[in-house]
Amino acid sequence: MVIILHPKRLFKVPVEAESISPDAFDEKSVNEIGMLQVWEGKRKRILGELFKIEHKTDDASEKTTIRISGDVSKVRRIGTKMSMGKIIIDGNIGMHLGEEMEGGLITVTGNADSWVGGTMKSGTIEIKGDAGDYVGAAYRGSTKGMNGGTIIVNGNAGNEVGCFMRKGLIKVYGNVGQFAGIHMRKGTIFVQGHSEGRAGAQMRKGKIIVCGNIPSILPSFTVESIKPKVKIDEEKVAGPFYMFVGDRAEGGEGKLYVSQKQNQHLSFYNKYL
Repeated sequence: MVIILHPKRLFKVPVEAESISPDAFDEKSVNEIGMLQVWEGKRKRILGELFKIEHKTDDASEKTTIRISGDVSKVRRIGTKMSMGKIIIDGNIGMHLGEEMEGGLITVTGNADSWVGGTMKSGTIEIKGDAGDYVGAAYRGSTKGMNGGTIIVNGNAGNEVGCFMRKGLIKVYGNVGQFAGIHMRKGTIFVQGHSEGRAGAQMRKGKIIVCGNIPSILPSFTVESIKPKVKIDEEKVAGPFYMFVGDRAEGGEGKLYVSQKQNQHLSFYNKYL
């Protein structure tokens, strides 16, 4: 079953739409889907008021697929707690995409706002464009960040990628802001581009790989060796990489791998090896 959603108008205030999920749509008719509740600002709405809803039968699709076509940059919490199926968003999307996700696949052809995959447990989210701050992060006041699954950002990501991350994989093929992997407990963050710095602050375990430039390494990290390559699941990323261990201020044993070639300003660490 494929359900296609088209916004009926341009949304001017945030729309809270955790009901847009394969789990909520599964085995429902178009009329039943249209009666699901959402919030537009402070007003309670039904989905059919905001979206034109189409149904297509797809024999190749065993699970529910939702395709959203149009400007949904103000729509939040799509895919909340989803455990199966697919969501395909043709354009930009708002905050909290795939929060607490437990399975399935979400694909965004444009950009995503902050908190992509917040506290997710399983599944895959792929952003073809850029993502905002707090990718795979814990919410304020919580120490439980991403606990499984995969997030792929083909563009850039903001600050605090993987905050309090406990398990899983985040891949950013562009650049990241500051504090990637802050409070990290376990899991892997791969950055093909540059980091604005302070990577791994207060991390205890886990792995961060930065293939581009990083301004400096926090003084609470110690350099251990130079590695010719780093393994991410079954993939091997060619180096060489400086390998730092930290955050020692937290008694941490996390590993921070930083490209040697892209960071000649860090060559003074060679004397400690």
